[in-house]
Amino acid sequence: MASIKDVAAEAGVSVATVSRVLNDHPSVSPAARANVLAAVETLGYRPNAVARSLRTDQTHTLGLVISDVLNPYFTELARSVEEEARALGYSVIIGNADERPELQDHHVRTLLDRRIDGLLVSPTDGGSPLMLETARAGTPMVFVDRWIPGVDVPVIRADGLDAVRDLVAHLHRLGHRRLAIIAGPAATTTGSERVEAFREALREYGLPLPDAYIGQGDFQAASGRRVTEEFLDLAEPPEVVFATDNLMALGALDAIRARGMRVPDDIALAAFDDIPWFVHTDPPITAIAQPTPDLGRAAVRAVVDRIEGRPPKSVTLPARLVVRRSCGEAAVAYPMPSVSPVSPVPPVLRSNP
Repeated sequence: MASIKDVAAEAGVSVATVSRVLNDHPSVSPAARANVLAAVETLGYRPNAVARSLRTDQTHTLGLVISDVLNPYFTELARSVEEEARALGYSVIIGNADERPELQDHHVRTLLDRRIDGLLVSPTDGGSPLMLETARAGTPMVFVDRWIPGVDVPVIRADGLDAVRDLVAHLHRLGHRRLAIIAGPAATTTGSERVEAFREALREYGLPLPDAYIGQGDFQAASGRRVTEEFLDLAEPPEVVFATDNLMALGALDAIRARGMRVPDDIALAAFDDIPWFVHTDPPITAIAQPTPDLGRAAVRAVVDRIEGRPPKSVTLPARLVVRRSCGEAAVAYPMPSVSPVSPVPPVLRSNP
């Protein structure tokens, strides 16, 4: 690889002149600037990013730690983060925690060692001392989708409470009364919050949520299969299974089909976190959709604000119910709650492919 000395020799100028040109310093003659840029092009010279970061104390790199790269929701989130970061002049290094707290902390330490400028994390649990230490050290950081209570950093998330309420209203109007839920890990904010939202929505309609209708999953497909099998083995199985993430919903669908049962004829199925696959299942699956691209973009803007000395803000965007055919045919329309201007998509969509 060509060095800065090679560029200087090719252009017939000093190393200092090359440095000034590369840093866009005004005290260089047009002729010298043209010669240097021509030499850079001829030799294919690329500035040393590490050396530059040592001079400027910035790497223009963000770290993103996501909970599960195989989950299509987090894949889409990572894509939107990378696109927005690139538009703002930053690159992104991604770490996959695989829903394991120890792996999450490993990635965070590695990213900090690489001198990233800012950190975006979707925590795998709420008990990581490293997150608190990182925030207290002043590292520009935001939480995305999930968060850790007590750690004072901006949170970029979707509010699914109204969407869960819309889902329960939809199920109730279709005549369903025995509703079960596959919960995510209680140690995550999304795992506990979605169960409480479901419980509260059922209470509004006078519907119980027996312990037997609360299955403990881990945001993985295998747990969705296991919990659904337990539901189907009950003396009085539920009429609806609500999986609180997309992978557990796919696992639930596998378990239902393995019993020779049909959705929604024998049992209804709904999910949190809409994904493109749900349009292509038979039947298409009713789901709560989060504004994932908007969340990724807002998270990058928040951490860059912090890096560049502007006050960052937490952002909460509305999720929306997407009605398909996995719970039965819808008979009525739903009222439209107000929508954040960040996300132009209406909170309730009708889709019956």
